[in-house]
Amino acid sequence: MMTEYGHFPRFIILTGNYGSGKTELALNLALAGAAEGMRTTLVDLDIVNPYFRSGEKAAEMKAAGIRMLMPTFALTTVDIPALPAEIQSVFEDPGDRVIFDVGGDDTGAAALGRYAPGFARYAGETAALMVVNCMRPLTGTEEDILDLSERISARGRQRIGGMINNTNLAGKTEPGMVEDGERIVLACAEKMGIGNVITAGMTSVLARCSLRTPVIPIRRYMVPEWMEEE
Repeated sequence: MMTEYGHFPRFIILTGNYGSGKTELALNLALAGAAEGMRTTLVDLDIVNPYFRSGEKAAEMKAAGIRMLMPTFALTTVDIPALPAEIQSVFEDPGDRVIFDVGGDDTGAAALGRYAPGFARYAGETAALMVVNCMRPLTGTEEDILDLSERISARGRQRIGGMINNTNLAGKTEPGMVEDGERIVLACAEKMGIGNVITAGMTSVLARCSLRTPVIPIRRYMVPEWMEEE
């Protein structure tokens, strides 16, 4: 069953481990919203990792009509980017959709905590989603995922309300990998009392999978030139 991007709530918080695919999902969600005529804002809230961040696509987002907010000095040689006051404005005039692309693990989630009062104002319109790639280190088992989810929730001051199985190995992804990832994520969601689980992936892979969860297709925007498939 395909899940429409328009069914997501107004505020979408994407958390997870490094390499989980949060940024790809953030870009896909933002572009899908803009294509549907939504006033969309994408907040690059990663102050930890200087690579593979949504801010790298700021020009493309602007061209698509998407408001892009990112840490001051992001994508520069400055060691510690700072969060601009402008980010707070999304709680005053949120528009139709605001997507927060949060830094990896609980260290990155710490930046999210400062906006807890704003999210509390829109509690019924906010979803904190944990993105999981079971092919990545530290999120390959139920125990690892559950431990990470607890740490992210505590540091980010947000209860995780949904999970996205984004298990992949880039261009080498096989259906069995996605299906195994779904099994692990569903087991974690059950233990966490979460009923909202989605699987994301490339259309060509999803079409060959036998899955129990709704799916959303994604396009890869963050592939560096040296990883491009010939």
